[in-house]
Amino acid sequence: MKLSDLIRLRIKHYLTINNMNVWTLCKYSGVPCSTISTFMSHKTELIKLDTLLHICNGFNITLKEFFSDPAFDTAEQD
Repeated sequence: MKLSDLIRLRIKHYLTINNMNVWTLCKYSGVPCSTISTFMSHKTELIKLDTLLHICNGFNITLKEFFSDPAFDTAEQD
């Protein structure tokens, strides 16, 4: 699976387990809703690492925790 798709799935996972929506994530992460929305809706395939770090902060997790899913071991390049 493509890396960007795995990242989207992981964000959806954390949204679900934290009972959050994109707007709440934007509020807690400080990332503009347009940035998260365009990535999540596949309008863009790339997300900056520092943006992902802010998203992780919004979920109160580390990047290491975010990427701890074994699916990332076989991620394909976008």
